[in-house]
Amino acid sequence: MAEQTYVAGITSIVMDEKDNVATLLKDFKQGEMLTYTKKKDQTYQVILNQDINFGHKVAITDIQPHEEVVKYGEVIGAATVEILVGDHVHIHNIEGIRGRGDKKRKE
Repeated sequence: MAEQTYVAGITSIVMDEKDNVATLLKDFKQGEMLTYTKKKDQTYQVILNQDINFGHKVAITDIQPHEEVVKYGEVIGAATVEILVGDHVHIHNIEGIRGRGDKKRKE
């Protein structure tokens, strides 16, 4: 995992190039813009589609149904519906796939 440093103005965490979600560092209201870095020294912004609380996840790419949700470089589940950039990503739109024999991880 790459070394991470604090950057002023960053409002969410994306730890790995493979991540398709960011973890929020504060509460956000619908329509507010979050800021994150994904590639070294490149800053990105996303406008939130819903209110989302500190510590929760937001999609930073569109995620299709059954597509893996990746946080901190690890698969944490699969989308149950289409999730758009800026959408809250939580138990209402993802399902766990770890330990399930019927769900094979992509390599």
